Amino acid sequence: MRWPLWRIAVAERSMEPALRPGDWLLTWRGLRAPGPPRIRTGQVVIARHPRWPGMLLVKRAGPRRGAGWWLESDNPGAGAVDSRQFGPVPAELIEARVLLRYWPLRRPGR
Repeated sequence: MRWPLWRIAVAERSMEPALRPGDWLLTWRGLRAPGPPRIRTGQVVIARHPRWPGMLLVKRAGPRRGAGWWLESDNPGAGAVDSRQFGPVPAELIEARVLLRYWPLRRPGR
């Protein structure tokens, strides 16, 4: 059985201003293995890139299209890699949904 909670570090600027490089996220992988966690439109998820499965993506879930999810960046101007480049992501490539950002505790200017 895999551990249902998972820590992920944000590495890119594609989800700014909500998430920034260096942020650490606590995610829920679910107890149902194998299989994707339950997600809804608007939630931030962790997914495997459809062409490069070793690459993890932090994206916002858009509408479900057929057998896949449309995943988008909050900041597409940052050179984001999302469904605009590769189309819907199969549900089995969704690894987790983000529960919260736990680090840093506070950001400057807030």
